[in-house]
Amino acid sequence: MPLLIAQLTTIAILLIAIAFWAANFPNPSPFIKPFLNPKLRWPEKQIRYWLSVGRINKSYLRFFNRDPDRNPPEEPGLVAPADGLITSTAVCDGIRYVVIALSFWDIHVQRCPSDGKVLSIVQHGETFMDGEGRDFAFLKDKPCPVQSRIEFDAKAYGAIAVRLITSLAARRIETWVNANSEVERGQRLGRILLGSTVVLEMNEKLALNINVGDRVVAGQTIVANHAHY
Repeated sequence: MPLLIAQLTTIAILLIAIAFWAANFPNPSPFIKPFLNPKLRWPEKQIRYWLSVGRINKSYLRFFNRDPDRNPPEEPGLVAPADGLITSTAVCDGIRYVVIALSFWDIHVQRCPSDGKVLSIVQHGETFMDGEGRDFAFLKDKPCPVQSRIEFDAKAYGAIAVRLITSLAARRIETWVNANSEVERGQRLGRILLGSTVVLEMNEKLALNINVGDRVVAGQTIVANHAHY
């Protein structure tokens, strides 16, 4: 009898597991989600569905809102303002635009690239558009994806700016600094909610420390250093 009970219990557990798998297909079953890496645990297609219906999974939101403490490196240089993938370092009119594409699984808290002073915070754009940001990185006052452009006096590095740019999915930008305030290198700057792009604008003469295709970490990866002369 104990053996029969054990067998029936095992069969029942298997049937429940199959039912959960079928109910969640093609997304992962809740039974295996805790053992998967974030990209498999919360597939992009599933996240975009949640966004389309305005109902985000609570466990994913807890993961998305993580905000670990970070210390900037001892080496000098401008640090990355965001976690993500470098998709462009193009130059236009003497300004280099370092474009960082954020995925749904990156930490979305942005950080100040350097010690300095916030000169201005300006809102740009009229519409939402999805994309990595490469094509609209050079837009200034033209209608474009909604963004906050934060300009700094970065002391030894001159004038720099950080653009927090939304996409179709990322519909809110939070800025945690104010105009005329002093900031420290690696200080929390703001957050884009759910994906999109961050662009660092700097003088083209600054020496790049990264390449297209690199992944960077906000407040820690050195993006550029003093100019070559």
